[in-house]
Amino acid sequence: MAEEGKPVEVSRRIEASAARIFEILVSPQRHIEFDGSGMLRGAVFDRPISGVGDAFPMKMNRENRDYLMLNHVVEFEQDRRVFWEPAPGDLLPAGGEPSAVGIPAGYRWGFILTPDGDDATVVTEVFDYGSAPLEIRQAVREGGEWIEAITVSLERLEKICT
Repeated sequence: MAEEGKPVEVSRRIEASAARIFEILVSPQRHIEFDGSGMLRGAVFDRPISGVGDAFPMKMNRENRDYLMLNHVVEFEQDRRVFWEPAPGDLLPAGGEPSAVGIPAGYRWGFILTPDGDDATVVTEVFDYGSAPLEIRQAVREGGEWIEAITVSLERLEKICT
């Protein structure tokens, strides 16, 4: 289990430039290719993330239930980092509460890219649940629920890049 209150981070050194990896990360339609959670079903739109303020909806499935998540980009530094805050895109992930649709759920996902030598990059995927409500933190075991999925995502990302 992750340390309580600390973001979950997993890193992997990938033999590819930060620019190459970033190009994949900011293409939501490519996220399904490296998703280690098995929950992604595809992007709604075919356009890359270009900066803070962008939003990209993703089709998801958990426990055989299809739903939509709206991802609001909150950090963007070209070839170095991208973070987004997911928000329920329909009633299912909003717990049936219409007023919760479109409101970020209190956690965020992101990637930090650190160049490491010639044409190699340390990629760190982050799940930060710091301001998530207690029921979300408990449901994901303080982030520990995602360590295996993040590890698989980074392995798949490496295969795409190399």
